[in-house]
Amino acid sequence: MRASSVAAQLKAILGCMRQILPLAALLVVLVPSAWGLPPADKSDATPPAPLTAPSPDGDAAARHAKRTACLKEAKAKKLVGAQKSAFLRACFTAP
Repeated sequence: MRASSVAAQLKAILGCMRQILPLAALLVVLVPSAWGLPPADKSDATPPAPLTAPSPDGDAAARHAKRTACLKEAKAKKLVGAQKSAFLRACFTAP
């Protein structure tokens, strides 16, 4: 394919896009009102839930230490695949 034909095709595509974009924007604005839908009201939207602060008792640190110990034990036992998954699941849930 010659460069001049590629340039001509690209120019034609961009010309079509310039004509279609305003029409698409107009449809986005007018179609909901034509269907009788109310405009989106953001004032009655529920506010996002506040982020919870980490617990001061070090729960996350304890879980991380337990997870690390379980992973090291699984590696020492040379477990792989489903056996490793089952072992880790049981290890994580153990007290």
